[in-house]
Amino acid sequence: MTDLIVCAQHLTRYFGRKCAVNQVNLAIPRGSVFALLGRNGSGKTTLIRMLLGFLAPSRGSSKIFGCDSAALTAHVRNRVGYMSESHFSYGWMRIRECAKFQSGCFSRWNSKVFNSVVDYFGLNPEAKAWSLSRGERAGLALALMLAPEPELLILDDPALGLDPVARRALVEAMLAVTADKDRTILFSSHLIDDVERVADHLAILDRSVLRVHSPVDDFRDRIGRWTLTFADRPPPLPAIRGLIQTCVDENSLHLTIANPDDATQARLEATGAASVTRAPLNLDQAVIDYLGDRRQRTSLLAAVAPESTVV
Repeated sequence: MTDLIVCAQHLTRYFGRKCAVNQVNLAIPRGSVFALLGRNGSGKTTLIRMLLGFLAPSRGSSKIFGCDSAALTAHVRNRVGYMSESHFSYGWMRIRECAKFQSGCFSRWNSKVFNSVVDYFGLNPEAKAWSLSRGERAGLALALMLAPEPELLILDDPALGLDPVARRALVEAMLAVTADKDRTILFSSHLIDDVERVADHLAILDRSVLRVHSPVDDFRDRIGRWTLTFADRPPPLPAIRGLIQTCVDENSLHLTIANPDDATQARLEATGAASVTRAPLNLDQAVIDYLGDRRQRTSLLAAVAPESTVV
C-alpha cells in the first residue's frame, strides 16, 4: 500500500497483567473507509486511543500522516477529526458558543459545514448542550468534528445508544463525507448493517488480537455457510479445515467455514448427508459467526422449547 494515513506495528497495551491489545499491525490507505469490529472488551477503544496518542502503548508504535502517535504535532492534529461514543460537549455552552470555542482550536473552520449539520439534526443554535438528547448531542459532535474539514476522521462507536432516526442521520452524514475520495475514515461499531453501507475495508479484533484485515467483499467471500441434512441425527463430523461454527438442528448441521475450497465441498459430501447446500451469507451473519464461540451449538429454539414439543 502507498500513501498510508494510519499504520501500526506490533502495537500492544497491557493493563496490569491483562493484555487489551496484542501485537496489532494495521495499515489504512488514503481514501478508505475502515471499520473496526469486535465484541465488547476486544480492545477497539484502547487501539483507537493509542493511535491518537491519548494512551501510551506497552510495546510497538503507530503513526498518523507519518508522525509518531506518541508525539503528534499541532499540524497533524489539525488534520484529524475525532468523535467518541460519549459525544462529549461542554454542557454549559450554547451550540453557537461551542462552534466559536472549537473554531479557535483549528487553523481551518468551515461555518457552512457546521451550520448545515446543525440544521440537518434540527438543532437550535441557542440551545445549551446539556439540554440536548443523546441523538442531538451526536449531531453537535459530528458538526464540531466536520467543520475543520479534517482529512482523517476517527469515530469510536458513534452510533452507540442512538435511536433509529438519529442513527440514520449519522450514517447518511458519513455517506456524504465519503464522497470526498481523499478523506479517510476509521470507525468502530457494533452495528454491522451500518458497516456494510459505508465501509470498504474492515479489521476484526477478537480477544485483543487482530484476526482480520481485509476489504469487506473479500472477507464476506471467504466465509461460507453450509446446511447438511441427514436421514437421522447427524453423525460426528470429521476434521474440516477452517470450521468456525457448528449448529445442530434436529437432523441438520449448519456449518460456517473460513476459506473454503473444492476440497471443503468434497469433505462435506463425504459425511453421508442426504443433501449438502451452500447458503448465501451477508456481512452481518459472517461477522457474528466468525466472532462466535468456536464450539458446537444446538438450536436455541430447540433448547428452550417445552420438552413435549421437541422431536
